[in-house]
Parts: sequence; structure tokens; C-alpha cells
Amino acid sequence: MIRISPSILAADFANLKPDVDDVRAGGADWLHVDVMDGLFVPNISIGIPVVKSLRKATDMFLDVHLMIDRPHRYVGEFCDAGADMVVFHVEADQPQDLFAAIEEVKAKGKMVGLSVKPKTPAEVLVPYLPLLDMVLVMTVEPGFGGQRFMHDQLPKIKTIAGMIAAVKPECLLEVDGGIDPTTSPLVKEAGANVLVTGSAVFGKEDRAAAIDAIRKA
Repeated sequence: MIRISPSILAADFANLKPDVDDVRAGGADWLHVDVMDGLFVPNISIGIPVVKSLRKATDMFLDVHLMIDRPHRYVGEFCDAGADMVVFHVEADQPQDLFAAIEEVKAKGKMVGLSVKPKTPAEVLVPYLPLLDMVLVMTVEPGFGGQRFMHDQLPKIKTIAGMIAAVKPECLLEVDGGIDPTTSPLVKEAGANVLVTGSAVFGKEDRAAAIDAIRKA
């Protein structure tokens, strides 16, 4: 089953609830929420108050991606704000704090994932994989929307898909960055089953058609 998770980073923040309602009606499975702190990535986006507001405004599954420094400090608050899945970067914290953050999210009854940047090898995930509900592979450098898909990440997606199959088959594999009807078949063939898409959905007038094109490509 392929899940489509449109990123609100590409939505109109002055028109956020109607945009969210539109992609929900258009068949989106999840809603991807990109949180950036200006430290781990060179951009600042949104935080806990917006997640709280989204939780009140929609019943969609909130797929919250923390591109922040030392995420162990905040994962519990994002869970309490209404995130259904909290994903943070393996590069952003010390191993002991990553393990602690994973356990805190699980203790809150939420799903948990780890993300890897393009230059990070798949092997860093090995110690954590048995504990995860999802791995997120970035196919652009995190921090800004609208970037081009990095084709050199396809072998890593395949490698991680193999690791998941061997260690924890129920773990999901998400890909984020430059996903559209042209690139979605590539990542699906490599083993991805959750696709984050930004302007390829929110930038289109007919969001339902855009979601359908990415799902069926």
C-alpha cells in the first residue's frame, strides 16, 4: 500500500485549513508537517503551536518531521500537541539521546521514525531499526522545498528497504524530496511505501488529480 503525505511546507499558510481539507478530500493519506529550527537546517518554518492547531482542525494522520537540533528536548511536546508520527534526524543528536527520544515517543503511544540526510549512509540506522515504525530517506538536502530529486539516493533506498525486510518488515519506508509523477515510480520500485510531496500537490489547482497521478505513476 502506497501512502501519499503532502507537505504543508508547500501550502498557503494564510489559507492552511482549506488547503488541508482540500488534500484530504483529494485522497491524501497523511499530512506531512516540516518543522525547521534554523540550526539543524538553514531555514525556520513552524513549531508546536501549529501542530496543536492542525490537530484541532483535521483528523488526518499528522506525520511530523523534526529537522531540529537535539530533538530529544521536544519530541514529547510534539506528541502532546497531536502528532501521530514523530520523525527526527539521526544526525541531529547523540546516540543515547536518540534512543531516549525513540522511547519517549513510544511511551506516548505514538509512532516513531528516524530520518537520514543524503550524505548519511544507510548503515547508521542499524542500531535503531528494531525500534522504529518508519525510516525517512531525504532525496534532497533538508531545509527548503522545491528542490530537485537526487537520483543518487535510489541505491540507498533499496539498501534500507532490504534492511527493513530482514529486521522489521512492518517498518514503513518514507521518501521526501522532489517527489512527483516522474520520480514516484523510481522510489516505489526501490522499496518506498510512503511518499512525501510538496509543490507537486499543493502547487496544482486540482489536488485530487495530482495525488492520483503520483499514486498511480
